[in-house]
Amino acid sequence: MRTKKQLSEDIREHRRAALVVNARSRRGRRLYEGVRARLLAAGVTLLADLPVEGDLEQALTKAIDAGPDLLVAGGGDGTISTAGRMLAHRDIALGVLPLGTTNNFARTARVPLGLDRAVATLTGGTVVDVDLGLAGDLPFTNHVGVGLSADVMLKSPHLLKRVSGRIAYPLTALALLTRHRPIRAVVRAGGREHTFETHQLYVANGGFHAGRPITADADADDRLLVAYAVGGPARADLLRETARNAATGHRRSHQQEPFLAVRELTLETDRPVRTEVDGELSGETPLHIGLDPNALRMMAPPGTPDR
Repeated sequence: MRTKKQLSEDIREHRRAALVVNARSRRGRRLYEGVRARLLAAGVTLLADLPVEGDLEQALTKAIDAGPDLLVAGGGDGTISTAGRMLAHRDIALGVLPLGTTNNFARTARVPLGLDRAVATLTGGTVVDVDLGLAGDLPFTNHVGVGLSADVMLKSPHLLKRVSGRIAYPLTALALLTRHRPIRAVVRAGGREHTFETHQLYVANGGFHAGRPITADADADDRLLVAYAVGGPARADLLRETARNAATGHRRSHQQEPFLAVRELTLETDRPVRTEVDGELSGETPLHIGLDPNALRMMAPPGTPDR
């Protein structure tokens, strides 16, 4: 494995990259040609060039096998999470092109959302390493959601996400909430037990959810998971706390209630409940959630903190 400094220098000097764009993401199909043109104009040699509408993991495997220094993944949080999982502990840096609905990982990692600045980060940034969460054995970049959010991911129409963007999720959630039952969740961490009765519980590795900051001081490189319930058993609690989180997340600390900041936890519920990992359905409770510190190398803007 090269050092991060060596990998940064190789990327800036040789510009050997592979490009994988999820053409099913909100902007992927429309912006693919523009992304490709920007990379080539910046002097990037594309060892693999793969717009994908089918098997994403197969395309990422081909890109990795091409031997790039930098694997550029374009898409939403699910695409970036899959790429991050497949690049864990490899001598290849992840380059993020935020083409999705909420782009939570890009926001957490301070990657610019505009394409021109995002491409400039790929060619002139620096390699940092960030933590990955572990939902059981499955690595993730952003979060695990338990409760209503998993049902939303199951039911959100793809066309609605493409047309309306991140508002598709609250619209679907409102439709499902009228018949959703609250869950009783028990979180065990650090020798203590915490009980929540709620419609929704998250365990976050990054600092953003639904395109909004969770707290002012949570990120993907702090060796911490942040668990929190969104409201209590009443449906109105969920709506009120969702609005409160969106309005105040940028000024709250993960050391304050309702947050539980830990390195690992075990989550049980009163009945088996679907879970979603970075917006993709992934099994049911009970679940152990932990961390893989500094597991992923990625390109970030110059000056990005790197612990």
